[in-house]
Amino acid sequence: MIRVLVAEDVNMIRGALVALLELEDDLTVVAEVGDGDRIVPEAVRHRPDVALIDVGLPGLDGISAATRLRETLPGCRTLILTGLGRPGTLHRAIEAKVFGYVLKDAPPEELAHAVRAVADGQHVFDPKLALAAWNDGANPLTLREAEVLRLAGSGAGAREIAACLSLSPGTVRNYLTAIVAKLNARNLIDALRLAQESGWLS
Repeated sequence: MIRVLVAEDVNMIRGALVALLELEDDLTVVAEVGDGDRIVPEAVRHRPDVALIDVGLPGLDGISAATRLRETLPGCRTLILTGLGRPGTLHRAIEAKVFGYVLKDAPPEELAHAVRAVADGQHVFDPKLALAAWNDGANPLTLREAEVLRLAGSGAGAREIAACLSLSPGTVRNYLTAIVAKLNARNLIDALRLAQESGWLS
């Protein structure tokens, strides 16, 4: 029997996922959570074989949670579930060494197959999304640049960002200028839009 943890913040979708998985004779849901912060504690408690994790969770996002889960419980393999086919998010998932990445609109039988394959140590990635990610290229932003842009997008000014990241306001302004240039954007708002659409900030 393959033991599964389900992490999805929308109650109705989480309930549907649990019900679908429980219909399979060889799958059982041992834990379900609605935010990213509870994934690792619940996984340590229930020892699932596979963690099915929505990418856009409140608290710790799905990919960051998958990274922590791999460090804490290496025997639990992660399958990322998303409603948005963003190539940049797939790049992040691959960097996090997840075992699979599937879209929420995939047929139910594909989800069960993906869980079984991941439990068996295979990698499962939506082929259309993988092709888009291949053509799109990697995230051009460094981790620090993405962090600066994420804070700027939340409305923080250069001084606030500087205080938050222990940088000087001048260094923050240099980062912002570099980000706009790297993304070939018209301005900071355009850079933020491009990064969000590509999934580089999720």
